Amino acid sequence: MVVREGLKALVNAQPDMHVVGEADNGRAAWQRAKELKPDVVVMDISMPEMNGAEATERLKQECPEVKVLALTVYEDSGYLRKMIEAGASGYVLKRAVTEELVRAVRMVAAGGSYLDPTLVGEVISTYFNQDSSDGKSPESELSERESQVLRLIAWGYSNKEIGWKLNISVKTVDTYKLRLMEKLNLRSRTDIVRYALRQGWLQED
Repeated sequence: MVVREGLKALVNAQPDMHVVGEADNGRAAWQRAKELKPDVVVMDISMPEMNGAEATERLKQECPEVKVLALTVYEDSGYLRKMIEAGASGYVLKRAVTEELVRAVRMVAAGGSYLDPTLVGEVISTYFNQDSSDGKSPESELSERESQVLRLIAWGYSNKEIGWKLNISVKTVDTYKLRLMEKLNLRSRTDIVRYALRQGWLQED
């Protein structure tokens, strides 16, 4: 809420910008944007009910003329790739200075694209160090800790048990779980188990 109010004030302070609507979850963001058809939607990634990638994909399918700018705390290439594949035209970090955010909105509104400067090095490294047809598994986008949490969940451990095994808090386990589920487009523990089965980690009875 605080971030949203700050963003709203920043945009409304610009002579050529005006906020026409806002939403507190992904589903509402998709529906409101579909109704209002703004020039640019500033879309968070982690939201209740529907994540930013899914909301962006649905919006672009129904209103392709609406531009989407991802605004997020996530700095790894997995989230960036998911948002770009969903149809976002730009990706900016929440810790960006106000001038950077305003510049990103203007560039996207004008039909261009924008990538937060702090991510350029990582993206270049990612693309130079992998062949586009190398058949990498989705799990390769996970951090080492996310991969550990993924496997422990698949093997039936509770968040509390995982926290004890990895010496981290239950809240931290839940954060890793949410991140890996978004990256792999999984919605529940059942989906995680199914993913594990497909990877050959478990044996079906």
